[in-house]
Amino acid sequence: MKKNLFSDNSTKKGMKGFYAALGISAVMIGSACVFAYNQGEKLTEQHIAAESSTRATEAAVDRKYTGIPKVTQPLTTAAPITTGVRRDNVSVSPTLPAQDIVIESAPVNAQTEEVPVQADVSDKLENVHLPLDNADNILCAFSGGELVKNETTGSWQTHNGTDYGADVGANVYSVSSGEVKKIENDALWGATLTIDHHNGYITKYCGLGADVRFQEGDMVASGDVIGVVGNTADIESALAPHIHIEMTHNGEYIDPTSVLK
Repeated sequence: MKKNLFSDNSTKKGMKGFYAALGISAVMIGSACVFAYNQGEKLTEQHIAAESSTRATEAAVDRKYTGIPKVTQPLTTAAPITTGVRRDNVSVSPTLPAQDIVIESAPVNAQTEEVPVQADVSDKLENVHLPLDNADNILCAFSGGELVKNETTGSWQTHNGTDYGADVGANVYSVSSGEVKKIENDALWGATLTIDHHNGYITKYCGLGADVRFQEGDMVASGDVIGVVGNTADIESALAPHIHIEMTHNGEYIDPTSVLK
């Protein structure tokens, strides 16, 4: 029996085509799967990289040493203050927000400290008049706190005044205006008279005669005759006739010749 070569060959060719098409389809499907897998992997890597970058940025912002928290709400900016506004003489900058301006006022003391009123004390006597017509004859000068020998007693002591030599009965004048504060007959200094000039200066006359022209409380003017030289100061009786004048300024002894010029 003869074989049908044509039919057999056709069948073989048909089978080969089928398998070839099947192989091509398998290759195409596999290529598609590989491509899809690669694309998915790339997208996954990109998503992971983006998420890592976001987390790194947030971590950098939230690091403790910066002290800056992550911003979760939108920021609001206060309206700037109008230019030219002044508060308590403080000029306000137009670029500063209102909450940045702090105006401090000086503390108010609950108690007001009283300032003592200083007495009106002049540095010099007004309308100075010499105590004698001739005040150049100085027998014993002011010692300024140093010890000097007293010619009458022989002792060493301070001489707190100036001795002006003059004849007994010579007029003695007020060196400036003031009030007669004290008149007495001292056992050592004889008849004495003290005048307060009401400006820190006080003048004391010692060795006057018994006839004193004023009384305590009287007001005298500069150049008024208050008495005469009497030579009554027993503590200086060894000296020639004179008057002993002492002056104090604010309670301290001063040299009368520094004022009586």
